[in-house]
Amino acid sequence: MSATTKTRTAAEGRTPSTPAQASTAARLLGDRRLPVLVTAALFLAMYIGGLSRYQNYGFGEPQVFLNLFIDNGYLLVAAVGATFVIMSGGIDLSVGSLIGFTTMFTAWLVERQGLPLMLVIPLALGVGAFGGFLMGYVIHNFEIQPFIVTLAGLFLFRGLCLVISKESISIGDSTVSSMAQTRVSLGLGELSIGAIVALVVLAAAFYILHYTRFGRRVYAIGGNEQSALLMGLPLGGTKIAVYTVSGFCSALAGLLFMLYIQSGDPLHAVGMELDAIAAVVIGGTLLTGGSGYVLGTLFGVLVLGLIKSIIQFEGTLSSWWTKIATGVLLCAFILIQRAMTARRKT
Repeated sequence: MSATTKTRTAAEGRTPSTPAQASTAARLLGDRRLPVLVTAALFLAMYIGGLSRYQNYGFGEPQVFLNLFIDNGYLLVAAVGATFVIMSGGIDLSVGSLIGFTTMFTAWLVERQGLPLMLVIPLALGVGAFGGFLMGYVIHNFEIQPFIVTLAGLFLFRGLCLVISKESISIGDSTVSSMAQTRVSLGLGELSIGAIVALVVLAAAFYILHYTRFGRRVYAIGGNEQSALLMGLPLGGTKIAVYTVSGFCSALAGLLFMLYIQSGDPLHAVGMELDAIAAVVIGGTLLTGGSGYVLGTLFGVLVLGLIKSIIQFEGTLSSWWTKIATGVLLCAFILIQRAMTARRKT
């Protein structure tokens, strides 16, 4: 009798711990901030690892950290535009080709036609925004999958690059050279104009997505399009606006890439749309839409940039390891997303 009582008491003592552990795991997987926190922790771990391994090679210099923004400013702007699209439940495959077209369009107008850069910039941004508007219009009004429409946009803009010129166009304009070489001192280091523009775009996107009516509509449409429609939200206008924003950001990224490279080439930014999407997903935005943070996109870009920096400091690894590491991280974060969505359904 005494042994039975002890056994029952011990079993009762162990039983409550299992539901508590399950409840903790459920709360953790149900937290929308989890992917962003994982990405931030990953970046911190990678940076600390780089410091410990390459401390004698100057990895700890503040300028090395700031170079992540200088070298990836154009990718950050492109990824911010892709964040709007993916947050709404769509996809944009035209990002890279639009970036390449913008470099060619700008180089052709500045070098071949002699137009001033300050006049070319709004023209390039207008073309990019209009291209995004057209794709959004077709997606909504003709009810065609975004994958197909933006794939057509990819081929269209890449073809237009070759129509302008089949050869690279170097830009020798003094204004372009001056802007490309300008650095803004921050005391501990310097930032380029492209990096500053990228941070301004990030701040604007953060405000729009989290503190405006338009941002709430984007989240609502991405979360459940039918529910958003029943709530009376302007589904068509929001969808078209999202792709317009992506086109504008892609064109702006093309201008920043042009400053970084100082040339236009029909092969510029081939595959960069995949880098932008990878940065968004690694940053914690769900591919199904409705959940994510634009700050997560920043950490996703920084992680990809840090991978490149570590490979450069290592010196013995091929640049293709960047793609391998990106693929591994992308698979890992997709599995995290899968676990989160499965938990929410239950």
